[in-house]
Amino acid sequence: MGKGTFTLLRNRNQSAVFQNQAQVRVLIVESENASARAIKRAIRADLLFTCDIEHVRKPKDVADRLANKDFDIVLVGPSQYDSEEGTSAELKFEHIGPEVLILPLPMGKLKGGQGRRLLDADWLSQVLRYVTHRKQVEAFLRATEDALCEEKEQARVAFNAIGDAVLISDSQGRVIRMNPVAESLTGWSSADAIDRPVDEVFSVVSSTARTSREHPVLLGIREERAITPDGGTVLLRRNGEELGIEDSVVPVHDRDGEVTGAVLIFRDLNHSLAMTRKMAYLAHHDCLTGLPNRTLLEERAEQAISLARRHEKQAALLFLDLDGFKEINDALGHALGDRVLQVVAEKLRRCVRATDTVCRLGGDEFVVLLSEIENPEDAAQVAEKILAGFTAPLVLDGQTLQLRVSIGISVFPDDGDSVDTILTQADAAMYFAKLNHNVSYGFARKDLNHWPKGTETMEHRLFRAFEAGEFLLYYQPQIDLVSGAIVGVEALLRWNDPEQGLVYPSEFLPVAERSGLIVSIGHWVIQQACRQVAAWRDEGRVSLPVAINVSAPEFEHPHFIGFIGEVLRETGIEPEKLELEFTEDVLMKNPEKSMARLEQLKAMGIRLALDDFGAGGSSLRYVRHFPVDTMKIDGCLMSDITADPATSIVLRSLVDMGKGLKRRLVAEGIETANQLGFVQAQLFDVAQGYRLAPPQDAEGFSKLLQDQQ
Repeated sequence: MGKGTFTLLRNRNQSAVFQNQAQVRVLIVESENASARAIKRAIRADLLFTCDIEHVRKPKDVADRLANKDFDIVLVGPSQYDSEEGTSAELKFEHIGPEVLILPLPMGKLKGGQGRRLLDADWLSQVLRYVTHRKQVEAFLRATEDALCEEKEQARVAFNAIGDAVLISDSQGRVIRMNPVAESLTGWSSADAIDRPVDEVFSVVSSTARTSREHPVLLGIREERAITPDGGTVLLRRNGEELGIEDSVVPVHDRDGEVTGAVLIFRDLNHSLAMTRKMAYLAHHDCLTGLPNRTLLEERAEQAISLARRHEKQAALLFLDLDGFKEINDALGHALGDRVLQVVAEKLRRCVRATDTVCRLGGDEFVVLLSEIENPEDAAQVAEKILAGFTAPLVLDGQTLQLRVSIGISVFPDDGDSVDTILTQADAAMYFAKLNHNVSYGFARKDLNHWPKGTETMEHRLFRAFEAGEFLLYYQPQIDLVSGAIVGVEALLRWNDPEQGLVYPSEFLPVAERSGLIVSIGHWVIQQACRQVAAWRDEGRVSLPVAINVSAPEFEHPHFIGFIGEVLRETGIEPEKLELEFTEDVLMKNPEKSMARLEQLKAMGIRLALDDFGAGGSSLRYVRHFPVDTMKIDGCLMSDITADPATSIVLRSLVDMGKGLKRRLVAEGIETANQLGFVQAQLFDVAQGYRLAPPQDAEGFSKLLQDQQ
């Protein structure tokens, strides 16, 4: 062998087996091939490492090799040493960055007289360990830096996007940061406000005494506690204008508990009052047509009944349904269907007095409340006036539509003495008119007594459908707005009617609820959806949480909690894979009882969601205490975000409220690119709707999961 070759010297006590291996990239500089092979064997003999090893013969080749590939360590072999001098030859490695470790292999003793030098394998193993540890530390530092940058960016976006004004001060009460809303309300730009005393930038007085008080930021810092003034605060803007506000201060502490500053949050009180009025309006009106909703109808019907009793008059309800509206929606799309409903709403408004009420119950169902009529014939005249308004075809977007209306009429006190009773009677009379093609409207008592034998009521048809197994579930994906992945699914009920085809819940659930069948249907939905989740799990699909809407009769049923436990045991799915959705109206029927039941479900590990948030009339005093994980923003609000700026403002307030309560935010009813862009900009967590993915039957959804995998 040549003078530079050597053999391997190892410590026999060194462990030969390691469970975790690290990848090290090594470049060997050695002119003797035999020595290079020995070095490679020494490196690969240590099972702690898996190495990517390359070899060059001359130092001048190192720079070229490093230009094309990254290496962690360059090992300089013994052939690069002067054996007579015992010192290293001059080695020049140009254009090599400081991150590459360059090490000459140490000279060992000659073995016998053969000129073979010994390589200390323990030393080499220590070097590789050092390089590996350095890579791990560098990777950890990079990951930490990336995470900090991401969190900082998220905080910056949230700080600038939040709807309230935010000002941050240091421990001396000097401004260090303001968001755009704070700049707008105070009149100070961030550039001018930074380092100024906070009481100069945020100057406030009492609205009643018109006197200054200890500044809330300085008070919060001094007393190390949150400050919420009692109200009546006036902000003196930079230009001298006055602005009524509500504000609060929270001190900021470091890891040692020392106060480092404070965060001041404030908002325009006039804007907040306008927002409250807007939310109150939305809680009592249908967002598509602007008509009163069922809540407001019930209030006004109660008043009409009271006045009729007092003045010895009568009141009437006209229950209206559009024949063939489902076909219009299916054939021409939801956008045109929505416009049809808006036109119908306007036609109905023009047919009644200012003292009467036109209401949209949902879907294509409308109710007209006639207060203080003299006799039932007055209601018949209004019905005929409505029917006359639909004789001419309706032309929308070049489509000619012939709408037909079925009307059922019930009268107080002849057909009942409560709102629920006369509404049910009017509903039944409407179905009589729909099924009897010889009439377009019918009275509850008069016509139902002559109901043709063999004609099924809607209640009878639903019972028959349930017994025949005609109900089925569709599944709509819920999409993560950051990753684009399917992170959940909502189970949606459909009725596969042999005569009408696929029937949507809005067309039959109100009848199911009035007939009492809703509890049995609801139990079937929960059981079927959980079984499907278990089936996907057993097939090796992604295990997704399934969201199911719960009606008021189901939730109030005494055995509801026990039934949920039985379904979980039967299907074997984890409780967190079941998310039960409740509308505000369901929970607010009895808030205290609802709270107790929600806590029971939460204790079982079940996820809870507040559905149609923003559309109900609940008290925020209760909403913020309900132990829900998710808030689903009502899909009907999405339809107006581009046309009505006020709706966008309301939506942003709902988003801010949800994030402030640390709830997951889900946007429903996303059907356009504008709506999708809006919810992404508002940092919603999850969205669902036809724009992202339509509901699918179980087989179709399984294919979606397969494609995602």
